[in-house]
Amino acid sequence: MDRREMLHWLRCEDPEELRTLWERADRARREGVGETVHLRGLVEISNHCVRNCHYCGLRAANHRIDRYRMTAAEIVRCAEQAVALGYGTLVLQSGEDHQIEAGWLVDLIGHIKATTPLALTLSLGERSEADLRAWKAAGADRYLLRFETSNMALYRKIHPDRGDNISDRLALLRLLRRLGYETGSGVMVGIPGQHFATLVDDIFLFQELDLDMIGIGPFIPHPDTPLGQAVPSGLPKGEQVPATIAMTCKAVALARIVRPDANIPATTAVAVMDAGSGRALALQCGANVIMPNLTPLHYRERYAIYPGKADRLEAADQSDRQIREQIGALGRRVGIGQGGRLRRGGRAA
Repeated sequence: MDRREMLHWLRCEDPEELRTLWERADRARREGVGETVHLRGLVEISNHCVRNCHYCGLRAANHRIDRYRMTAAEIVRCAEQAVALGYGTLVLQSGEDHQIEAGWLVDLIGHIKATTPLALTLSLGERSEADLRAWKAAGADRYLLRFETSNMALYRKIHPDRGDNISDRLALLRLLRRLGYETGSGVMVGIPGQHFATLVDDIFLFQELDLDMIGIGPFIPHPDTPLGQAVPSGLPKGEQVPATIAMTCKAVALARIVRPDANIPATTAVAVMDAGSGRALALQCGANVIMPNLTPLHYRERYAIYPGKADRLEAADQSDRQIREQIGALGRRVGIGQGGRLRRGGRAA
């Protein structure tokens, strides 16, 4: 698919014509990763963050948030719950919290890998090469680090550097690949200042980086951030990408077509924006992963990266039943095992 065709699909509003895109993406998904939907248990281990991203409620300058860090014992209990629910992967996510010390996490990773069959995914922001090497050596399998947008001017605008610490997530993603991690990244759809050509660049960058995992969600700003109020995009009329479910599904579909064998989640943000059918829509246009939240409820409500997330505070077993019913209603089945990316030819990532 070339740029011209991709731009056409992003701008297309004709439901009948878009049906062709959904069918093409669903076929690519079926041929690339099959009919299974893999469930990955998400644990939000800390809401501390040293960054001041202009859209995220965890930003360091947000003094209205009640901060927490989970203990190793609490995280291990979540891992045990993931095993009990039949999940193959545990995802440990946090703000960029440098009080999560490398050695502490090495011990935790080692314990989880020694006592469970889980694959372990980390999503802890921008960390040093030494930390990333240590965690990989301890047994971590995957790392998620969203580059948010391929437009570097827009990236700097919404994701300021931290003093002399220059943020270069593309370089970190390439480092993660060299270290042997299955590597995931992704973008927000509808950031103020994101034009359609930029979103096309994002999708081609997924292909260039040969990502194992691709996360795409709508832009949902937190009210206690600089982008929490209406912000002019600064773009000509008709050039700003809308932050909608429909546009997110188009991006998911196009990502699936260019990366047929990648793992692509129906993100939590999609479910927040449309609680009734957001995940189902994403699954029907190319997604093959869901990340049920296993964070204890008294912490989960404080991991407020965007508004509305805390409204989905079902207990893990209740959420699991609903997700499985939704997958079954689509004629799909829940995957078994760790569900790593199978590269073309059947070789695991």
